[in-house]
Amino acid sequence: MRKGMSHSARSAMFAPLGQVGRAEAVAARLVDAITLGLLADQEQLPSEADLAAQFGVSTVTVREALVALRQQGLVETRRGRSGGSFVRAPANPPPDAWRARLREVSLSDLRDVGDHYLAIAGAAAKLAAERSSPEDVARLRLATDDLRTARGLDFTRAERQFHLEVAAAAQSPRLTHEEVHLQSELGGLLWLPLGPAAPSCEEHAAITAAIDAADGELARKLTEEHLLRALDRLADVHLALLTP
Repeated sequence: MRKGMSHSARSAMFAPLGQVGRAEAVAARLVDAITLGLLADQEQLPSEADLAAQFGVSTVTVREALVALRQQGLVETRRGRSGGSFVRAPANPPPDAWRARLREVSLSDLRDVGDHYLAIAGAAAKLAAERSSPEDVARLRLATDDLRTARGLDFTRAERQFHLEVAAAAQSPRLTHEEVHLQSELGGLLWLPLGPAAPSCEEHAAITAAIDAADGELARKLTEEHLLRALDRLADVHLALLTP
């Protein structure tokens, strides 16, 4: 899968945090950057001082976050002249990890976050149709191509990258930040390739075509329908997990 993403999409992941001083928030943002493919396997992270400046937190907070990532096996520290903190992107999560996480989410919370996601993603698609550049559309096409061949965790990453690129194409930093935030809450579950009802790449191609044609209302409609299908599928799986 291609690792290159738009500068605005990557920048959103490293924007200052709203809640200053929380190591958990820094760790969560870095985990998302790794799972989304914004940070590639074996890529060296910026220094603690640089990360602190980007996130708007103290170096102590960054250090605590990196300790948490090392404990999760997502970061390794190397000593010496060429040392530093390096990404260790997971190949695949434990087989039942997603089930445990989904059981912890109530159906009402799932619907509530889903409604918020619908509003953000729909607005982003409409603005992307009105504001995107040819380079933005080219990235969306590449992201769609990635989805055609992705399997397992790579499929989830590719799906999340596609929607992050749509948000970045909207040229709205706030919408992009909201997309990042909502993906951290829901994206890892929403885009699981669950059986034959998994999202069709043709849906992504249609969204991209609407954005390319500058048809904002169609782009919004297709995106909302795409998300609603994913939410309905996830709700069905959630109920099945809770049924004795």
